[in-house]
Parts: sequence; C-alpha cells; structure tokens
Amino acid sequence: MKSHKIKLPKDGFAGLKENFSTDAISGFIVFLLALPLSLGIAKASDFPPIMGLITAIIGGLVVSFFAGSRLTIKGPAAGLIVIVAGSVADFGGGETGWHLALGAMFVAAVLQILFGVFKFGKMADFFPLPAIHGMLAAIGIIIIAKQIPVLLNVNPALIAGQGPLQILGNLPEVIKNLDPRGTLIGLVSLVVMLGWPLIKWFNLRKIPAPLVVLLIAVPAELIMEFQTTEPAYALVHVGNLIENLHLNVDFGGLAQPGIFIKYVIMFALVGSLESLLTVKAVDMLDPYKRKSDNNKDLIAVGIGNTITAVLGGLPMISEVARSSANVSNGAKTRWANFFHGFFILAFVLLASRYIEMIPNAALAAMLISVGIKLAHPNEFISTFKVGKEQLVIFLVTIVVTLGEDLLLGIMAGMLVKIIFHLVNGCPLSALFKAPVIISFAEKEYLVEIDKAAVFTNYIRIKSRLESIPPGFHVTIDLKNTKLIDHSVMENLHHFKHDYESNGGTVHIVGFDKHTTLSDHALAARKRKDIPSESAH
Repeated sequence: MKSHKIKLPKDGFAGLKENFSTDAISGFIVFLLALPLSLGIAKASDFPPIMGLITAIIGGLVVSFFAGSRLTIKGPAAGLIVIVAGSVADFGGGETGWHLALGAMFVAAVLQILFGVFKFGKMADFFPLPAIHGMLAAIGIIIIAKQIPVLLNVNPALIAGQGPLQILGNLPEVIKNLDPRGTLIGLVSLVVMLGWPLIKWFNLRKIPAPLVVLLIAVPAELIMEFQTTEPAYALVHVGNLIENLHLNVDFGGLAQPGIFIKYVIMFALVGSLESLLTVKAVDMLDPYKRKSDNNKDLIAVGIGNTITAVLGGLPMISEVARSSANVSNGAKTRWANFFHGFFILAFVLLASRYIEMIPNAALAAMLISVGIKLAHPNEFISTFKVGKEQLVIFLVTIVVTLGEDLLLGIMAGMLVKIIFHLVNGCPLSALFKAPVIISFAEKEYLVEIDKAAVFTNYIRIKSRLESIPPGFHVTIDLKNTKLIDHSVMENLHHFKHDYESNGGTVHIVGFDKHTTLSDHALAARKRKDIPSESAH
C-alpha cells in the first residue's frame, strides 16, 4: 500500500493559525468576485439586491463552521435564478411574492437538512449526466434572455411578465428601445467578462474579471452622471444592511399548496443537486485530494438556508465559479470561505454607498457571461460526441425546461434516458437494482456487476463499491452487463480516481463483448450477444 507523504492542512482554529495568510488572501479575492455577482443574482431573482449579500455573508460567516467540504464557497448561485424569480412571480410578484417565496425556501432548507441526516448525499448519482447538463444549459439560456434587456438598459416595464422565449422573440422591440449610454457600459462590460480569460499574461489574468468591470463601469457611470440623468432602474439600489435585518419570511404561500409544494421540491432538489455537483468537482481540484462529506455539507447548506430564508436572503449552494477561484488562489481550508463572507460584511457596513454606483448593465454583463458558460456551444458538441442518444436527452431537457419549468425538464430528460435504456436491452428487473457480487482473495477484491449498470441503479452499485476498504487492488468486472450507460462510465471513472488517490488500484474490465455507442472514451456500452428480458 502507498503511503501519503503530503502534509494535510490542519482544520479548525489550528488551521486558521497555520494558513491565515493564504486563506485570507484567497477569501479577499473571492470577495471581489462574489460582491457584484451576489448583487446581480439577487436583482435577477427579483429579490432586493442586498439580500444577495446577506446570503453570501451567512454562507461565509456561519456555514463555514458546519460545512463538510473544505474549499467550496457558499453563496447565491446563478443556477437558481430561474427558480427564485419564478417563485416570486407565481406567489404574486413584488414584495409580497418575495416574502411568500421565502416560506417555500425555509421548508426546502429543512428538507436539505433531512437529506443530509438520512444520508442522501449520493442523490447526484441518480440523475443522468445529459439531463443535468441540459438543465444547466437551459438555465443559461434563460439567464441570457432575461438579462439582455438589462444589458441594454431598457425599461423593465417593456418585458414585464414575459418568459425567456417571448423576450427572445421580442428582441427587435427591445433593441429599438435601448439606452445608448447604458448599452455602451453593458457591452464593454460583456467584452471584458468574455475576453479577460483569454489574456495571456497570467499575473493580469489573476485579477477577477468582475473587478475589472467595476473599475471601468463605475467611473464611466460617474462621468456620465447616471445618478441625475438616468432613470432609477439604471443603478443598483441596496439600502442599509442593519435596516434590512428583520424577519421577512411569510408562510402564507401554504394557502396555495400546489405552488408551494412545487417550489419546495425545486429549491430542495435543484439546490442540493447543484451543490453536490460543485463539491464533487472541487474535490477533484483540491491539491491535497481531500474527500468531502456530502451529507455533512448538505446539512450545513440547509442550516444556512433556514437562516437566509428567515432574514430574506436568496438560497445558497456551494457555488462552482467562486469555489474554483478559491482553489486557484491557493486556499487551504474552510477559513477562506469565512474570510470571503467577512470581507463582504465589512464592505457593506463601511462602504455600502459605493455599491449604489454600480450600473445594472454591468451586473447584467456578468450574469450573461455566466449564462454563456452554461449554454456554450461546446456543451452541445461535447454531449453529441458522447453519443447521439445523449444529445437527444440533453435537448429534450432544454426544450421542456424552456417551455415549462426545471422540474418537468429534468424529469423529461430522465424519462427519455430510461426509454433509451429499455430499447438498448436493459432488463426491467435491473432498472433500479443491479446484482453486485463482491469477493475477496489474495488481497484483491473482485466486483462483478450483473444485468445492467445504469444511472437509475448506480446508487446501489456505489454503496457496494464504497464498502471496500482503501488500499487494495480492485477489479470491477462488467462482462455480464447488457448495458452500461455514460453516467455510470463517468462515475466509475471518478471512483477509480478517488480510490487510487487513497493508495489502492482499480481496473475496470469486461468490455470485450460490448460495443460502444460512440467513439467517446466514456461512451455507453451495449452487449449484443445476450437477449434482453423484454424479448422473452
């Protein structure tokens, strides 16, 4: 067995003392990134902008002490804008809709805590990857559509009540009513957001793009005297933090049980799913290869969300862009997340008047850049390369999400995936339960998976794999499976990575009689020489 020579950073207050400078510096850089994004996400969600900052503050100062992941940053996420704004609208809109949406958020947060208590941290493995990517791409398209009018500094009344497809269909009217000066700031900001990562000088590229946008947009706004020459909707309005800290949650939405239950499920499901996926991604970026406790992290996020819901903040998750920046800037422990929240609090208390100099067009540019990343053409191309059936699932999820909502979208994607599995020979009996036999001989574990290995039964497969002690040689034999889908191939690849990082070895075998459904290394595999149960 391999021994670990790398010294892990200490945790708790010993970790604070040991890694103070690196974590404080990373936390400060992430604060520069999080401040404008939190404002923009709140505004796009039809919440008061300061509530985005309250969420980030709680995510840093409170959740850091409970989190099961060491390097993730907790705060409001662009991926939840669609759900939050939808809940505000469905609960009546405006301040009333905001207060009632908080009630659904609070119940969803309690559900998140229960997810962690009952060890539901593996739930991300139940959802097929093309449906997840399709959901995120649809969110990206919706963000882009909703923020284009803001980028062009158009009167919000022009597109009030319109869905993303309606806004895109009415773009000529939106463009006809654009404000030249606001549009100039918005377009320059968008160019900076999209072009900054392409700069080759590494030291310059380390400056967060949103900070560069603010350094351009705020002076431009002051030169053009937006405060006196532009309508009120052109600038961010934050208000005083202390004056906004009171009980805002309202459970009156229970009088509309259909709407209330729908948003409880969506907040709990999509928020938890996005958070778990981020934790999984950041664990792979962690230079110390530490493994997060997904269930503990769900409990921590749930606790944070109960507090934010009571105070009026947005739902928080482990946010991927800020977490990735945290790792790349040298963070060692959870204290970087704490410092990011601390710096936001300090800025809001000491310099809130400067926040109100930020043009909304600049914030829209930041959100559109996030939307472009989520719905980038590369997402469509890479999904197609995995397999044509993966692209179908991906597109169905996007179309249903745009036409209906996120919950129906991801359910539609899962249903199409199941249909593909049955067509490709997956036995009905193995759809949700895969026979897994584990044997041990001569210091080696043999894992034999029978019938099928697909997204709907992978949670059981994963639980069996995780029962194997670290440091051994493991062979996963799939020769008796009729179908292995892409999601399982991807997850087995992650299991191999994680297990080998703890000193063991993993070999995945048994593909001799399988054919791949595409040329992708992790494409779905189908065995043709065994008749499916449905043929009997």
